[in-house]
Amino acid sequence: MTKRTLEESIHTDLSRDDDYTAYLQLDKLLSAQIGLSDPPHHDEMLFIIQHQVAELWIKLLIHEFGRAIEYIRADEMPPAVKNLARCRHIQSQLYNQWKVLDTLTPTEYAQFRHVFGKASGFQSPQYRILEFMLGNKSRSMMKVYEHQPEWHEKLQQSLSAPSLYDEFLMHLARLGLPIPESAIDRDFSTMRDDDDKVVAVLKTVYENPSDYWAQYETCEALMDIANNFQFWRFHHMKTVERIIGHKPGSGGSSGVSFLKKAIDSEFFPELIQVRTEIGS
Repeated sequence: MTKRTLEESIHTDLSRDDDYTAYLQLDKLLSAQIGLSDPPHHDEMLFIIQHQVAELWIKLLIHEFGRAIEYIRADEMPPAVKNLARCRHIQSQLYNQWKVLDTLTPTEYAQFRHVFGKASGFQSPQYRILEFMLGNKSRSMMKVYEHQPEWHEKLQQSLSAPSLYDEFLMHLARLGLPIPESAIDRDFSTMRDDDDKVVAVLKTVYENPSDYWAQYETCEALMDIANNFQFWRFHHMKTVERIIGHKPGSGGSSGVSFLKKAIDSEFFPELIQVRTEIGS
């Protein structure tokens, strides 16, 4: 092996306050993997890191979707599309993580599953904020977070705010396209029914891309986001099925059958419906 010498310009006069470890708070980050199995089970570390890393990616998704919403509110569509493209790649990281957890066998998992009690990914407040931001609103979900006042407040704000798709519809309305008032002047904490008038507007965008290129691109970016979310949900369901079969979920759900129902919940269904209308 070729010997590598340290370049003279490399900083070595570092303190604990200005180096890589301090900037990333690695002491705090790397001490957060505390297993509960006794004696410690080797695979509990995998399970903890898998979920902690997912929470970090979800935090970034929320950050990026928030920025995209700001751009859409300002009718700045190209940078909004750029943020959505970044979100798509973040989703790919979340999806690919399942391949690592897929290496956990049923026997290995059964040896430490009991230690985290009622804890379940279903309870993740960040995941719930993410779903709210994408329009899957549910007031009944708020009960899960009543014991966490700070998260409950953040979730309430997200529940009541327009979703990413709502903001896009308001942008289309500002362009003068005939989005019905009922779609944009409403209680955003509830999910509205699909509207043929909205589908008709989306059809106009799709059939006239030269006139609405930025909006056309945004529609496709939103479909990428929706599809990637469904891929993630499906792989989640198959990973759970592979590891615990059809046992109930640790959070009290029915497990795999509960996750299958989530796959049936589509984001931005009007963007799917318009595909049936295009060319007809």
